[in-house]
Order: sequence, then C-alpha cells, then structure tokens
Amino acid sequence: MKFTIGLCQLNSGDDTTANRAAAVRAIGEAASAGARFVMLPEHADYIGTVEGKRAAAQPLDESNYLQELAGCAKAHAIFLHIGSFLERRLERIYNTAVVFAPDGSRLAVYRKIHLFDVEVPGGASFRESDTISAGSEVVVADIDGLVCGLATCYDLRFPELFRQLVMKGARLLLVPAAFTMQTGRDHWELLLRARAVENLCWLAAAGQWGTTPPNHSSFGRSMVIDPWGTIIAQVSDGVGVVVAIIDTEPQDAMRAAFPCLKHIRRDLFF
Repeated sequence: MKFTIGLCQLNSGDDTTANRAAAVRAIGEAASAGARFVMLPEHADYIGTVEGKRAAAQPLDESNYLQELAGCAKAHAIFLHIGSFLERRLERIYNTAVVFAPDGSRLAVYRKIHLFDVEVPGGASFRESDTISAGSEVVVADIDGLVCGLATCYDLRFPELFRQLVMKGARLLLVPAAFTMQTGRDHWELLLRARAVENLCWLAAAGQWGTTPPNHSSFGRSMVIDPWGTIIAQVSDGVGVVVAIIDTEPQDAMRAAFPCLKHIRRDLFF
C-alpha cells in the first residue's frame, strides 16, 4: 500500500493563540500538497515556563485545542497526529499524543512514557518530570490500514519501546519531538535511522525548530526514513512542511530478504 504523509516543522512558543494559528496553517499546507496523513511536532500547543505549562494544560475530553484540530482533520479529510499537547488528567499533567481520523473521531491516545530529566552538554538542565507524569501504555494506531507505532521525543533513546511497537504490528514509527539543539546535532538523525533500520520500519519524525521561551532551542530537521535507513525527505532549518510517499511493498521485500525480525530470541528477551 501507499499513502502520502506530511510533516509540519514548527516554532511553537508561549503564545497559545499564535501556536494554534501556525498549526492550522501548516496542516492546511500539508493537506494541499496531497498529504493523506499529517503530523505536527511535540508541544505544538505550548512551549514555555513550568507555570505556563500548568496553566495551558487541558482535559482530553474538554480541550478546545483538540476540538479545533479534530475539525481540521475533518475539513481536510485527513488523518492527523497532533504531535502532543499538555493534557490535564485529575491532578496530573501528561505529554499526550492524539491521532484523529478524517471524520474527526479520535483513533489513538499515547502518553509519553520516558521523561526528559537530563543535564545536556553545555550546562543546560531539563526536568520534564517537574511538570509531566509518565505514561505507561505502548500504543499503536491503524492509519488508513497501516499499523503505526506511537512514540514521543526522548522515547527515541529507548529501543525496547520501538521493538514492542513492531511486535504489535507497526510498519511505520511516528516520532513527534522538540529535540534539543545540543543533542540534536549529534544524535537526532543517528537515533532515527537506527530505529528504522533495526526494525525494518518506515519512520517519520516531526520536530520543533528554533529558540523558544524560556531558554529552549530545538534542532528541527523533520524527516521521513525508509526501512533501509535512507532519508527520503527532510525539512532543513526553519519552519516548513515536507511530504513523502510511504510504500510498504519495498518494505515487504526488505523483510523477506533480510529477516532479522524473525531471528528475535523471544525466549531470552521477551
């Protein structure tokens, strides 16, 4: 099967109104370019202070932001991955991905499992857990007949998650992100291509780009990678949209000729 995917690279900040407008414009641009499925980056709704994140968080079933994006999916008759938004759930906040169908209905919800609590080179410190609670469910979604595995940003460093997604049938891995500039220069492409190659999967990653408040700088370089690890489409520096064709026929041939997934020692590792 084949379908066209569109990736939106944004520069979201602490102005939620401007963020919404930018997301809607990018979705429309990707849909106009022929995308059947569109993906936004992580935190397309808000990037800012801890206090701002808490104020911006909305319940899943009461979010006017999600309602607007569901309306975009329906208006353009596309599948839409929102990247992620700040979800308020009782007393907790989650970094939550949602996938909508072309009729605006909700197909899947994934709450980011691995939280970014690190000291990166250059002295910057990030503690996602100061605001966000970790999810606990491995999630796949059927998008136009193709099983897709959901992950978010820092999840990329944990290959066991991606192997679980593939064991659930994933043929396309989806990674919205706000990867830091410091780590992105050296690790972003390397990790994305590794996750694609080791699982013989298509992989699509939509990233935030540029500086955002209070002191975050994102690497961007949104890309689509084929199951052999070749980058077939990419957004360079700046805000932008790219479309690419996902084709599972060569993926089937690769998996038949190079059957590493059949060689997994499930008796030892799963």
